[in-house]
Amino acid sequence: MSSLVLGFQEMEKTQLLLVGGKGLKLGQLSRIEGIQVPEGFCVTTVGYQKAIEQNETYHALLARLTMLKVEDRDQIGEISREIRQIIMEVEIPNDVVKAVTHYLSQFGDEHAYAVRSSATAEDLPHASFAGQQDTYLNIIGIEAILQHISKCWASLFTDRAVIYRMQNGFDHSQVYLSVIVQRMVFPQASGILFSADPITSNRKLLSIDASFGLGEALVSGLVSADCYRVQDGEIVDKRIATKKIAIYGRKEGGTETKQIDPDQQKTQTLTEQQILQLARIGRQIEAYFGYPQDIEWCLVDDTFYIVQSRPITTLYPIPEVNDQENHVYVSVGHQQMMTDPIKPLGLSFYLLITPAPMRKAGGRLFVDVTHMLASPVSRETFLNTLGKSDPLIEDAFMTLIKRDFIKSLPDDRKELSPGNSSKGRSSAGFQAQIENDPAIVSDLIKNSQTSIEELKQNIQTKSGADLFDFILENLQELKKILFDPQSSKVFMTAMNASSWINEKMYEWLGEKNAADTLSQSVPNNITSEMGLSLLDVADTIRPYPKVIDYLQHVKDDNFLDELVKFDGGQESQGAIYAYLNKYGMRCAGEIDISRTRWSEKPITLVPMILSNIKNFEPNAGNRKFEQGRQEALEKEQELLDRLKQLPDGEQKAEETKRVISLIRNFIGYREYPKYGMINRYFVYKQALLKEAEQLVQASVIHEKEDIYYLTFEELHEVVRTNNLDYQIISKRKDDYNIFEKLTPPRVITSDGEIIAGEYKRENLPDKAIVGLPVSTGVIEGRARVILNMEDADLEDGDILVTAFTDPGWTSLFVSIKGLVTEVGGLMTHGAVIAREYGLPAVVGVENATKLIKDGQRIRVNGTEGYIEIL
Repeated sequence: MSSLVLGFQEMEKTQLLLVGGKGLKLGQLSRIEGIQVPEGFCVTTVGYQKAIEQNETYHALLARLTMLKVEDRDQIGEISREIRQIIMEVEIPNDVVKAVTHYLSQFGDEHAYAVRSSATAEDLPHASFAGQQDTYLNIIGIEAILQHISKCWASLFTDRAVIYRMQNGFDHSQVYLSVIVQRMVFPQASGILFSADPITSNRKLLSIDASFGLGEALVSGLVSADCYRVQDGEIVDKRIATKKIAIYGRKEGGTETKQIDPDQQKTQTLTEQQILQLARIGRQIEAYFGYPQDIEWCLVDDTFYIVQSRPITTLYPIPEVNDQENHVYVSVGHQQMMTDPIKPLGLSFYLLITPAPMRKAGGRLFVDVTHMLASPVSRETFLNTLGKSDPLIEDAFMTLIKRDFIKSLPDDRKELSPGNSSKGRSSAGFQAQIENDPAIVSDLIKNSQTSIEELKQNIQTKSGADLFDFILENLQELKKILFDPQSSKVFMTAMNASSWINEKMYEWLGEKNAADTLSQSVPNNITSEMGLSLLDVADTIRPYPKVIDYLQHVKDDNFLDELVKFDGGQESQGAIYAYLNKYGMRCAGEIDISRTRWSEKPITLVPMILSNIKNFEPNAGNRKFEQGRQEALEKEQELLDRLKQLPDGEQKAEETKRVISLIRNFIGYREYPKYGMINRYFVYKQALLKEAEQLVQASVIHEKEDIYYLTFEELHEVVRTNNLDYQIISKRKDDYNIFEKLTPPRVITSDGEIIAGEYKRENLPDKAIVGLPVSTGVIEGRARVILNMEDADLEDGDILVTAFTDPGWTSLFVSIKGLVTEVGGLMTHGAVIAREYGLPAVVGVENATKLIKDGQRIRVNGTEGYIEIL
């Protein structure tokens, strides 16, 4: 057996680097009992390397290509073309020619063959590279086959393959090409089988595309295909396409396109029996590889041949569970406004404090809500609460309930006392859950701060395994504060009061979303205060041109030490330190303890401070707050005056005034529990990083940040034993890179099906982009599409369009006049702060960052919940 050429039967699982992803899969497929694979062999990557290893021009061009970025399209095109030319002219080494000739004589060199590329970075679980390299069909004769081997080698450097590698972080010099030479079969039909539905990701629904002739017409999009869907051994859906053309192989080599007779065009490509037979083959291949597959097949004289199988790389992983029952999961990230993956340490901290039944998938957390939806009583309350906040999730649940996906438990309604449902509260007189006393909030905040100060004192004396025991114990204190019934009653009262106001003002006065204006500039909102405080920092720095000039050029986080050299530097440094002292534990994505905090990277704040200096007059923070407060007071007076004109007007006005007071006193506190939690997180984190330094010194880990890839329990064990298999860290870093490319669903089932909800709206303008209205008002302006807070370059009056905003983004809110996010609900942080600042906002807008282009003029209607591109 030569290392230059390997027959399908001669390949071993470990030979990816020799035969590439596609070649390795064909080798494995040909071993599965009962699966027919047209015979063939691979010219291994050794042959390719031999051909180019001595070519200095090739290596020089490759080095130039490595220096380029995706944006350098023209240079990529030019260098790639030169490399392809070199490869086409390179002589195929003699021993490669001999080996190919030997294998062809075994299989019959008079036959036609398909010559196909198989790269080493192809058909991998996280990057399929589908269609990046070339395939040539119906090639006859040794000369033609050798010529097409060179063509395949050259296709490693098509522009699209080069750019795809750059986007997926593959090094061009580390990707090699093997060439598959496979006996041609001439099918009457061919197509693609997905063993999981590629649209909904449902792992139980198998999807088959089929059309006449060779699969090339289907893969390249020249023809429409029949689509059959099979679930649990039954055909559940069939769509028969009009198939006007087909590609067939010619006797003398090459392919030709033929018109299909009009009376044949609408006939079903496969019989029912063939569909079910093919579905069984698909399930068998999926079971062999242990992962959903994208399979190319051909039908020849009633026999199915498999010519390719690769993993489906676009599926979101299913949250892990130990039984075979149906489950429904809801994304935590969509509630917490942070849909990025979380590192293992961050996940484990979150799991240590939540009482909810959590599951992990794709580096994110999901709540198993099966039980909540199974009981008719908890379902009603749950849908009421969640539906108000996020209609897309409610609509997804309704789809599943209608399908009977979850078995309903007996109705236990009698256990509920009357007036206990949230509906009952808002339709009669409004019942607050606590007395209307602002001191309740002051006390809760004071208790939280005292507890954090004690933590800071006590943790200083802890190290090693003791530290972990201490943190575990202290997390109980955090849980007590987070789930304090008094604390929950405060913001539940405020949320219910807002709902009551919106319902009643619409019913009585025809006024929509009245509570939005009434929520502006309320006391005790720690997150909105944070944005306004950064305006005060700008005020301190504004009088000092040299400090401003210095800040415009700083590059690293030591800039604060240098500040004192300039006139006004001492004051400026003091203002930034004071800000970090209060808010430095925050950052974008802050629910992940491993994220870099502003105190760890203060340079993050510099562009925002400079933007505030440029865009605002002195004392803007106080003016903004006061303006919001006045607007809220005026709105209150206006509503009360109008109510008094109605029948029973005095009583309605009196009740409304009382409910508005509850909103004003309590809604600001909504942001505080999270601030307290993030404060504690930073204290824990600093202590754990000291332990990490010890582990680096003991050569247990390579860098401090490696601890983020261990769970809390694993890190405890590593600190106790000073021992770690470093491969765990490497694997999790790779996993994290894969997770970053995934888009988490709002709702996913145990079948892997992603249930996408819809907004039920009528009478919207043509081409309106729909979302959830969370902060009232209509505004026009320039859209700034920003995915990383660090890239924010905002001017006063811009409209921020982004995937999500958690409290770490709030400092940008002072510069914008409207907000659009892909994720969010009525009570998520971005919505609360948008209302407080009086910014029209629409959240939960699917694909907003793709549908709206940076710099476009848009109109945001925060009252009705849609965006128009102007």
